[in-house]
Amino acid sequence: MTLKNKFGIENAVELARIEEKISKQKAIRLWSGNFFNEMAAGTFETLAAIHKNLFEEIYYFAGKLRNENISKGNLRFVSALYLINAVEVVEKMPQKNFAEIVEKYVEMNVAHPFREGNGRSMRLWLDHIFKTELKKVVDWSAIDINKYFRAMERSPINDAEIKKILYESLTEKIYDREIFMKGLDASYFYENYFAYRSEDL
Repeated sequence: MTLKNKFGIENAVELARIEEKISKQKAIRLWSGNFFNEMAAGTFETLAAIHKNLFEEIYYFAGKLRNENISKGNLRFVSALYLINAVEVVEKMPQKNFAEIVEKYVEMNVAHPFREGNGRSMRLWLDHIFKTELKKVVDWSAIDINKYFRAMERSPINDAEIKKILYESLTEKIYDREIFMKGLDASYFYENYFAYRSEDL
């Protein structure tokens, strides 16, 4: 069953291809323009704006808190009933050093505020925090997908593993287009979107 979308597409494969193409193009525009320079790092307002920009041409729920309860693998995310409060708590978490930033990222992942597109939006959000606070970003193309997901699944109980993975993948090449493009493709590959290369869009 496909998510209700603005194109009226009912075929999951077709929807996935359109979603990947449009949202990747939007992500590239955000990175190339002034969006991240104008938004405060680490706020839910910024995360919602990222999500809205990526998905507003496709989904009606773009940038809006979900009303449904969702899960992925062994992870059950925050109940929709408590989502507003959860997001407010996460937003107030400190983000002045590497450990604090990752802890904030882990908790926002537990909240999983949107119906779809959380991971892709949150990885851009995380890089914005790293760039603002530490003058670094993650080279997502350097991370093994299986190790990343196992670490994220365990992170609400023990975040040492995801901290190690992210720390070892940090780079000071914060304005490097190739790093961003390869990282964007990797971020989408994590979610099984791999029909388009960012460089070709």
